[in-house]
Amino acid sequence: MEKYKEIERSIIKKFRPSIWHEFVKAITDYKLINENDKIAVCISGGKDSFLMAKCLEELQRHGKIKFSLEYIIMNPGYTDEVLNKIRVNLNILNIKAHIFDSSIFKVVSNEKNPCYLCAKMRRGYLYSYAQKLGCNKIALGHHFDDALETILMNLIYNGMYAGMMPKLKSDNFDGMELIRPLYLVREESILNWVKYNDLSFIDCACSVTLKNTGKRKEMKNLIKVLKKYYDDADRNVFNSLSNVKLDKVITYFEDDIKHNFLDKY
Repeated sequence: MEKYKEIERSIIKKFRPSIWHEFVKAITDYKLINENDKIAVCISGGKDSFLMAKCLEELQRHGKIKFSLEYIIMNPGYTDEVLNKIRVNLNILNIKAHIFDSSIFKVVSNEKNPCYLCAKMRRGYLYSYAQKLGCNKIALGHHFDDALETILMNLIYNGMYAGMMPKLKSDNFDGMELIRPLYLVREESILNWVKYNDLSFIDCACSVTLKNTGKRKEMKNLIKVLKKYYDDADRNVFNSLSNVKLDKVITYFEDDIKHNFLDKY
């Protein structure tokens, strides 16, 4: 059996409970895919986006909803070594992708907060390229841990309760949406899938900031500390986004309108 077929089989067999079921649950619970959608699968070169690509491919083949996929890779200024690694993995996983260039790393190199600007610019480039391909959605590889870390970062650094949503409508590209199919899949499961299949992917590959720095790394460490106190701390923080009691909140915003508990007191 060819390696890519063994990798595909592992998703629906070996990792059926931890990856496939959680992937399908997110698709279903959050209504991420509709009939006749054309989805641009955004592959960064890392483990998460490559797994997402294979999951969506499997769903397209055997799911009840009919939709189409385009695989796209934006090169923000990667080295030749990184690009070659991505191409090797495309070949291993039997994925044919559109690769296009941008100058993001060059633009953000002198910024005080390069990660924020980089993420914003990346999304704009991805939306624009996807739209040219006739897509109405882009799919990103954010997972459970990314969503959890976002909640904690907003609480600690912004004094605000807000999360990373499983889908969003674009503000700047009419008719376009962003979906996160791995929203319920834990990073540990993805790492186990990578190890089981003897795969190797690029990490951040950023030429601007150092690896393992920044707020998300801090949040990963904080979650480890919280789990020492209570093993389900991570799950409960994540679930809190689905269990907000507005009558127990001082103020909240809806469509940029501020509401206060005194309004109905």
